[in-house]
Amino acid sequence: MLGTLDDLPRASLCHAPTPLEAMPNLCNQIGLESGFVKRDDCTGMAFGGNKLRQLEFYLGEAVAEGSDVVLITGAVQSNFVRQAAAGAIRLGMQCHIQLEQRVSRSDPAYNSSGNVLIDRLLGATIHYYAQGEDEAGADRELGAIAERLRGEGHTPYIIHLAPGHKPLGALGYVVCARETLAQIESAGLKVDEFVVPSGSGTTHAGFLFGLRALGCDKPVTGICVRRDATAQHQRLIDRCAEIADLLQIPNPVNDSDILLNDEVLAPGYGLLNQATSDAIALAARTEALMLDPVYTGKSMAGFICRARAEPDSSMLFLHTGGTPAMFAYANDLTEALDLANT
Repeated sequence: MLGTLDDLPRASLCHAPTPLEAMPNLCNQIGLESGFVKRDDCTGMAFGGNKLRQLEFYLGEAVAEGSDVVLITGAVQSNFVRQAAAGAIRLGMQCHIQLEQRVSRSDPAYNSSGNVLIDRLLGATIHYYAQGEDEAGADRELGAIAERLRGEGHTPYIIHLAPGHKPLGALGYVVCARETLAQIESAGLKVDEFVVPSGSGTTHAGFLFGLRALGCDKPVTGICVRRDATAQHQRLIDRCAEIADLLQIPNPVNDSDILLNDEVLAPGYGLLNQATSDAIALAARTEALMLDPVYTGKSMAGFICRARAEPDSSMLFLHTGGTPAMFAYANDLTEALDLANT
């Protein structure tokens, strides 16, 4: 049913299955019949998050290839590079991370707190890339760093950012889809729609692909956190086709399965808006859920939009973590909370 999924190299990094919990207080506040949260903020190591599921397959391949150093690129406050550094340590490897200037800001909290502080605590070697929207260029720079490491006798493994490479990380969310459906069935829950963040597209595509491959036809709405819906659509189509090729099975995802909502994206990636700050505060004050401004806060704002459009339904929110970024955005969040209380 899922092809070669269970035959591929995989490292054990996650605390799984992660909890699936009801959100009665939040649903009461927003007028939704019922809602649930899949707690992938609870995957474990170094504050957890969705990337640990993805890294199980990337680092599984790295171990199989005999690599001793991992290279990865991402935004300054990237959850992915933070979790990659943690996974590398667990598996006895070094980690070189490259931080891209995707968000134009120079305040100390953003550039030294949150994920950056944890990167440093984990002992990762940090490089910088001045461009923020040049995925191919960022990958080329990783390649140059890897070449230097080879010259020093290392065996590097690169986790690429741009499309066109094996979507190993998406397999972590094929696994998550299988896990989530089993939990829903075991608890006898009714779920009419799944709401997930859609950034790189890896989590969104993997989760959607897994559901469809396992026969679940419920809508999966991706909340855009980096690109608008038009730009994100083709990325997801391509990624699902790549997953099918990797697993050597027919692609179960059709064009009509790609549902995207970019109502809460503006003013852009990593930039806070009122709907996001309100969603962060509401989740904290109703369910004690901690959300970050970049991914899960915007995704929750999108979840609330969907809930108001379909109040008589039952929805599941995929919480992908990102908690450390809250501290990098302390000034923004404090200002938003102060304004809300005046």
